[in-house]
Amino acid sequence: MIPRLKEQYDKRIIIDLQKKFSMKNKLMVPRITKVVLNMGLGADANDKKIVQNSIEDISLISGQKPIITKFKKSISNFKTRKGTTAGIKVTLRSNKMYEFIDRLVNIALPRVKDFQGLSMYGFDNFGNYSFGIKEHIIFPEINFDKVDRIRGMDITLVTTGKDRKTTFALLEAMNFPFSKKIKKKGIN
Repeated sequence: MIPRLKEQYDKRIIIDLQKKFSMKNKLMVPRITKVVLNMGLGADANDKKIVQNSIEDISLISGQKPIITKFKKSISNFKTRKGTTAGIKVTLRSNKMYEFIDRLVNIALPRVKDFQGLSMYGFDNFGNYSFGIKEHIIFPEINFDKVDRIRGMDITLVTTGKDRKTTFALLEAMNFPFSKKIKKKGIN
């Protein structure tokens, strides 16, 4: 079964963006290649029970088992040791990616308390977009009663867009709620 957002992208968004940017070929239209969810655990990374609970939460959110990330260097100021647990991450591609983005935009982000929209400053020069969420409990898959601690997570959307303008147009066509205040300034 094709995800709803992927079907919408194939039938409508590609054609609209191709006309908007006057691209010769529809393969030139930007698309999202992968979504990376990252949850840093900080001092809680030493507790195996907390790491296991975080893995279960991310698994419910993404529908895929995450990997445990390790520190590459020992840094005394940050109290880190090489090889110890830093956090967890999961990379979504294909249908799971589109299903996650659909749930994120239509269900999870509207549940954020005092939500003003996503920042326009999350774009990099290579056409990728990153933003953070302070509470992972905004996803309906998470049972609030079983959560031991509310954690934040970083979400990175990797696209084939060549610059900020094309990536912004792609995400806006997918109904990402960007902040109205900063949107007036435009994308450079």
